[in-house]
Amino acid sequence: MFTKNKKRTTLLKYWTTRYLVTLIIGLILLGAGSLWWIQTTTLENRLNLMEYLAVETANRVTQENGIMEVDPFFNRMLEERARVLQLEKEPELFITDLSGEAIFSRPRHMSPGRMGPQSQNSIDIPSEVFLNKETIQKVDVEEIGVMYAVRSPIMENDNQIGWVVLMQSADELSDVNQEYRLLFILLGGLGVLGWLVIYLLSRRILKPIQDVAQAAAQIKEGNYDLNLNTESSEQEIYELVSSFAEMTNRLMQLEKLRAELLAGVTHDLKTPVTSISGLVQAVRDGVVTGEERQEFLDITLKEVTRLQNMIEDLLDFNSLAAGAFSIRIETCNMNELVQNIVREWGVIQPQPINYQVNVPDVTLYRNIDPLRLQQIMINLLNNSYQSLDGKGSIIVRLSESGIDVKDTGLGIPEAEQPYVFERFFRGEKKKLKVRGLGLGLPFSKMLAKALDGDLILTESSSRGSTFSIIWNKGDLMR
Repeated sequence: MFTKNKKRTTLLKYWTTRYLVTLIIGLILLGAGSLWWIQTTTLENRLNLMEYLAVETANRVTQENGIMEVDPFFNRMLEERARVLQLEKEPELFITDLSGEAIFSRPRHMSPGRMGPQSQNSIDIPSEVFLNKETIQKVDVEEIGVMYAVRSPIMENDNQIGWVVLMQSADELSDVNQEYRLLFILLGGLGVLGWLVIYLLSRRILKPIQDVAQAAAQIKEGNYDLNLNTESSEQEIYELVSSFAEMTNRLMQLEKLRAELLAGVTHDLKTPVTSISGLVQAVRDGVVTGEERQEFLDITLKEVTRLQNMIEDLLDFNSLAAGAFSIRIETCNMNELVQNIVREWGVIQPQPINYQVNVPDVTLYRNIDPLRLQQIMINLLNNSYQSLDGKGSIIVRLSESGIDVKDTGLGIPEAEQPYVFERFFRGEKKKLKVRGLGLGLPFSKMLAKALDGDLILTESSSRGSTFSIIWNKGDLMR
C-alpha cells in the first residue's frame, strides 16, 4: 500500500504568506473605511465653506436705484474663497431676485459693477431650491446629475431683496484626489513595512528552530557532537534549545552506556563462565586432588552464585520494567523493620562495619512490602559499603518523611550525579573496583515508585553521600 507524500512548506513561508494575506485584507478594510470617512468629512467641510461664501457674497451685494451691484473687489474675493475650497472647478454662483430669476452668474459672468442678465450658458436653478427652507439642499439637475445648492438671502435695510445661490456637483465636492494619493501611499508603506517586519522577526525566531531541526537530523544519523547556541532572550526558545541540548547530552551518555554495557556484560558474564570452565576442567582431569580439589569446587560454586545473581538482576529489572512484578502490601512496624534489615545485612558482611540506626521514639507504621523495602535498603547499604573503602561509617535514619542512608565514603563525582539512576550506568572509579551491571540504583528507584514512594540522591560530596527513600505521608500511621 502506497502513501501519498504530503507537500510541506517552510515555517517562514507559511507564516509570512498568511500574515501578508491578513495584512492586505486588513489594509483593504482600513482603506475602504478611510475613503468613506475622507469623502464624508470633505463633503461636510466644503458645504460649510460654501455656506460661508454664500453669506459673505450676500453681504457684498447692495441695491441702488433698484439695481443690485457689488464692490470692485468682489471677483477677487470669490477667486480667493474658491481656492480655499480646493476644487478643480469653481462652484456656480447665482445672484437672483426674490422670484428666483437669476440676474448674475459665475464663472460665466459680466464685468463687476452693475449687474445685468445672466449668461446664456449658465445652468438653471431648480425651483425647489427656493421652495425648501433648508440652507443646504441636494438637488437633481437635468443633464448634470446630483448637485448641492447652498443659498443665502440678500438683505437691504432689514428687507430681503434677493438670493445668493452656490451650486456644485456632488462628485466634484467629494473628489479628494490628493488625499486619496496620500492614503494609498500610507497604506502601501504600512503594508511593505508590516511584511518586512514580520519577515525579519520570523527569520529571527525560526533560526534556532531550524538549528534544532538540523541537529535532530544529525542525531538521527548517529552524530551527537553538536554545538547549539543556547543564548536566547526569548524564554520559550531558550527552553527549547536548552532542553534539546540536554537531551542530546543524555542520548550521547546513553549511547556510551550502551557500548559500555555490551562490553561490561560480555566481560562480567564471560569471566565467571571462563573461571567455572577452567576450574571444572582441572577437577575433571585430576590436575588437583584432595583439599585443593575441594577449594576449586568451592570457588566454582561462588562463581556460579555470582553468575546467578547477575542473571537474576537482569530478570528482576526486566520484570519490574514490564510491570510483571508482584507487590505484597502489609502493615509493618517501620522501627523494627528498618533495624532488622540493617542488622541482618551487617551480620553477613565479611568484615566488621561501623554502622548506626536511628529511629524515632514514636513507633511508625506503614503499609508496605517489607521484602521490596529490604531489597532497596540492601542495595543502598552495599553501595555505601563499597564507597567506604574499608574506613568510615554508615548511618541509617528513619523519619516520618522516609529513610536516609548516609555514608562517609568517597562520594559521587558531580559530573556523574545526574546519571546515577540511569540503567547500566557505572561510575569510572566503581568500574575498576566492583563487578556488576549498573542496575542496583535504577532497580531500587523503580521499586520505590512501585511502593508509592521515590528514591533520590539527597547530597554527595567528598565527605560522603546520602540517599533517601521518601514516601507519601498519607500512608503513614502511628
